[in-house]
Amino acid sequence: MHSEYFLKKHEIEAKQWDLLLDQLQYTASYSPFYTDLFEKNQLDLKAVKDYSDFQKIPITYKKDLETDNGQFLAVPSKEVIDHVTTSGTIGKPVSFFLNEADLQRLAQNEYHSFLMTGMTADDVVQITTTLDRRFMAGMAYFLGLRQLGAGIVRTGAGLPQLQWDSIERFQPTYLIAVPSFLLKMIEFAEQNEIAVNQTSVKAVICIGEPIRYKNGELNALGSRITSAWNIELFSTYASTEMSTAFTECQQHHGVHELSDLIFTEILDDDGNPVAAGQIGELVVTPLRTRTMPLIRYATGDMLTWHDDICTCGRNTKRLGPVVGRKQQRLKFKGTSLFPQHIQESLNSIENLDLYLIEATSDEFGNDIVTILIPEDQKNEADDLKELLQASLYVTPKIQTVERKELEKLKFPKNARKPISFLDRRSAFHKI
Repeated sequence: MHSEYFLKKHEIEAKQWDLLLDQLQYTASYSPFYTDLFEKNQLDLKAVKDYSDFQKIPITYKKDLETDNGQFLAVPSKEVIDHVTTSGTIGKPVSFFLNEADLQRLAQNEYHSFLMTGMTADDVVQITTTLDRRFMAGMAYFLGLRQLGAGIVRTGAGLPQLQWDSIERFQPTYLIAVPSFLLKMIEFAEQNEIAVNQTSVKAVICIGEPIRYKNGELNALGSRITSAWNIELFSTYASTEMSTAFTECQQHHGVHELSDLIFTEILDDDGNPVAAGQIGELVVTPLRTRTMPLIRYATGDMLTWHDDICTCGRNTKRLGPVVGRKQQRLKFKGTSLFPQHIQESLNSIENLDLYLIEATSDEFGNDIVTILIPEDQKNEADDLKELLQASLYVTPKIQTVERKELEKLKFPKNARKPISFLDRRSAFHKI
């Protein structure tokens, strides 16, 4: 257990600030992109004495990574060991690189994350996500589990039958999985008379999808899982650009910042910090990264944060679940909402096992929202409209699609995770 996270808040912040200053100096010295950025903006990093000085550094956006990708490389190319890409959830996938120091840091990141969940060297962990397809997280889990000393079962993504066979064969105590895939596993178990509550699995590290409301209670997706399978679910939040994971402890009230590995800001539309409990965009500066350091990187994710001490004793900042992505914000029939709001309603319908939210623009630039559901579930359409009207106060169009076609859209061949939102709006009209 890392004692630094249990220090008094001002002690944690002081240590984090020193690491931040070190990161600034390293980045200014070795990153062509930031060397140029600091010179153009006449920034003297030695004059950065407090947060107000730090705020003068311009924010880095995804488009900067897309446009000047190679300029972010801060080490000789021969030092690069792992070549990965972002998921491309918004925009094109961006190349990312890690050297030996970054891979060791990645292992430490997941090691501390796993400790928060109560995992020990005595556990066996089944990784149901891909370790290939240029996916950083899969390798991070493997490296972190090695550092912890836990047993590892690498089943990879999909294939419920293989997952259950591996559970029976290797008796894992933890899974690492996308929550919606757990529903597929439960469905397979029910069809094949597998008693899920009589297996070795006691907990799941959930990735890629929110399973809780802001108050810490399980949302519709989390509740559907635990109503069928008596397991403990742990939320996580991460991205390739952050090279860091935020993970729930056993108190399940927000995901913890690893203060020695990342500096976080939650900002309003004017770039000012929001108060605890208020929604803002997460802006991050990963600490101790060497190959592709980022300073004040805007994630596009909208969320809240907590500044009170957690009942687990850790005094680090905690983040609430992502309520939406800034670029995916919808303005529909006079109502502002995120696709996640629609997903939350759809996930509460047990008979609806497949859907996709599609956004397009009309001739006047207004957002049009359509819910695609399988043709064989068209009888759910009326109930679906009523539910959405009651929960969102608007009614998107419901369109039926042949199941196989919808599955192709939901699970693209080369994607690393299922797609729930398809944004076909004109770029000019996006908010």
